[in-house]
Amino acid sequence: MKPLNKHTYAFSESVIRNMTRICLQHQGINLSQGFPDWDTPEEVKEAAVKALRDGYNQYAITWGTPNLRRALAQRLGAYNHIACDPETQITVTCGATEGMIAALKALINPGDEIIIFEPFYENYGPDSLLSGATPRYVTLYPPHWRFDPDELAAAFNPKTKAVVMNTPNNPTGKVFSLEEIEQITALCQKWDAFCVCDEIYEYILYDGAAHVSPASLPGMEKLGITVNSMSKTYSATGWRVGWVIAAPEVTAAVRKVHDFLTVGAAHPLQEACAAALKLPESYYAALAGRYAACRKQLFDVLQEMGFNPNLPKGAYYIITEVPHLMEKYGCRDDFEFAIKLIELTGVASVPGSSFYSRPELGRKQVRFCFCKKTETLAAAAAGLRRLK
Repeated sequence: MKPLNKHTYAFSESVIRNMTRICLQHQGINLSQGFPDWDTPEEVKEAAVKALRDGYNQYAITWGTPNLRRALAQRLGAYNHIACDPETQITVTCGATEGMIAALKALINPGDEIIIFEPFYENYGPDSLLSGATPRYVTLYPPHWRFDPDELAAAFNPKTKAVVMNTPNNPTGKVFSLEEIEQITALCQKWDAFCVCDEIYEYILYDGAAHVSPASLPGMEKLGITVNSMSKTYSATGWRVGWVIAAPEVTAAVRKVHDFLTVGAAHPLQEACAAALKLPESYYAALAGRYAACRKQLFDVLQEMGFNPNLPKGAYYIITEVPHLMEKYGCRDDFEFAIKLIELTGVASVPGSSFYSRPELGRKQVRFCFCKKTETLAAAAAGLRRLK
């Protein structure tokens, strides 16, 4: 047999989703994969049912239904301060996952490089390779997950085509500040590089943190690309409705890639997403409040049990340092510890090294998610307390 695509040998299947499978085998409590165990808002589900009954069951316009694109343009202007034309600057995709790879494949030529902050969401490395780019990594340092401005500046060069960032960040919970984003976008403008920002957790913020979209800053009108989805904001991770916002000339390329990747996202669910985007502001405040309570519930028990957790400012993940626990249970690395943790407590986490290009940086870390009901987190706490 002739060789397969060489890039497929450079990465594994999703470690996060593999931990979900292992958790199911142990009938454990899944704090590994980031999906809520409560349902989508009733009014959003009803909008999907209505769309099905009203006949929205054939192909939509490839790049998104008019209703959804108009609703997105309105919301982006009001919340993200991004002015965009729904006819020429929005591509609706099958989730943010497809949105990111469609955007990168629309940008990348052979020899191009992409800068990625690490620890990173596990898709970004494979996305860069599959799009044909060479990734260059810039480290976020705990406990506050700050980057070194000199290291970031040194990563840019004439081959740099884009920076990929995620704010609020998975897996760290970091919310990039305005000052940090200004540093990043200034370098993008200096080197004529795009800033591709995954903003899927944009409403899940704590302790007064504010979300800033890089594409909203002066000078980023053509270089800013915003990737997002309804998955996290509306607790609908299985619906796979996302979007890419970019300048018209970039959008034209993204739409071509998207068309031949997936044709289009599910038509009735796009109509329901348009309805979701019109929920009142009280919905978003309640969402953040709910997650703040979940954060406290998990953080407190992790701290109690000596996990040395880092308090997130956004999203719904906690990275913990566990070298002493690894030593206590004779674990050589984070993967062994994650398996041992399921065996001892029934609680599933994600090995930290899966979020780094250099695995040694995460060998003594694991990540938990807290997008779970109070009862689920209470059961997880009871399991973790078995470590006593």
